[in-house]
Amino acid sequence: MTHPVYPNLFSPLDLGFTQLKNRVLMGSMHTGLEEAEHGFERMVAYFCERARGGVGMIITGGIAPNLESSTSGAQLVNPDQARQHKEITDAVHGIDPEIKICMQILHQGALSKNEGLVAPSAVKSRISRITPNALDDAGIEKQLNDFVNCAQMAKLAGYDGVEVIGSAGYLLSTFLVKKTNLREDRWGGSYRNRMRFPLEVIKRIRAAVGNEFILIFRIPAMDMLEDGMSWDEIVTLAKEMEKVGITIISTHFCWHEAKIPTIATMVPRAALTGVTGRLRKELSVPVITSNRINTPEVAEQVLLDGEADLISMARPMLADPDFVVKAYEGREGEINTCIACNQACLDHTFGRKDGVSCLVNPRA
Repeated sequence: MTHPVYPNLFSPLDLGFTQLKNRVLMGSMHTGLEEAEHGFERMVAYFCERARGGVGMIITGGIAPNLESSTSGAQLVNPDQARQHKEITDAVHGIDPEIKICMQILHQGALSKNEGLVAPSAVKSRISRITPNALDDAGIEKQLNDFVNCAQMAKLAGYDGVEVIGSAGYLLSTFLVKKTNLREDRWGGSYRNRMRFPLEVIKRIRAAVGNEFILIFRIPAMDMLEDGMSWDEIVTLAKEMEKVGITIISTHFCWHEAKIPTIATMVPRAALTGVTGRLRKELSVPVITSNRINTPEVAEQVLLDGEADLISMARPMLADPDFVVKAYEGREGEINTCIACNQACLDHTFGRKDGVSCLVNPRA
């Protein structure tokens, strides 16, 4: 039955081999629980509360595919770790089998904080103190294999899919941009070559996990860098991702080292969804948009305007785990609204403080 107020927000989305029950997903947030004492027990409680709150899909915080890609130590590389993750997936599916939970594979590349960090070239990030080690051919092959292994372990752990982040200045995005990819071999030079590594990651993962597994690629729809990707390059990458088997494209805005605000309070609500809408016109797969969407009214309007197929809300789910059910039941006025202050969530994360919380929801 169509929802009387939010018909688009509460319509299912057919992915072919499976279906999302609505258009709201909880976006990826690294909370620090991933490596905390009793962290998995606490993550079960954390994700289950959001599952009870009615989201259609959950994407976890970033999990590294190997040691060199990790700052925090949160990795998924073997069956023992997969068994720990299965505590989360079993619990979420136990609340509602229709809810999908996907694990984000995060290779931090030049933004990793350990001495073994790697990148296409030895180019230091503006916001890092460590110069990465340039990958040789054997190193590239190792990274590709580690991505595939991580996705296979995620499937073993009961996740419905994985999101591969290819933006923000992390490993995959540094292959795409000339300023961080100085290579002259088959992995650098022309844009066709610079796209090769991200495409090979997705191609190999799809071959390993089969067709009935959600595979999301988080694309840099705007990197906001001098000499960054052009619009034609972004569209080309998205279309090539379709060809190698992506299920959903998720649009991401700006590298961490970019100086333009995209998530602060000063940024207007849904300010960047037009970019997603422009890319959506070029594609046949569903597209996710995000950033400064913190009320059901705004989310519904974005969908109504055809600017996205799915709405990612991360911090609003930290502020109120019952966001979706309150909207569905007509209790919008009771939603504890995220104010985009970033003080207890992102500031705690980047400041390496113990425990992510929320200024408007200390219970978080």
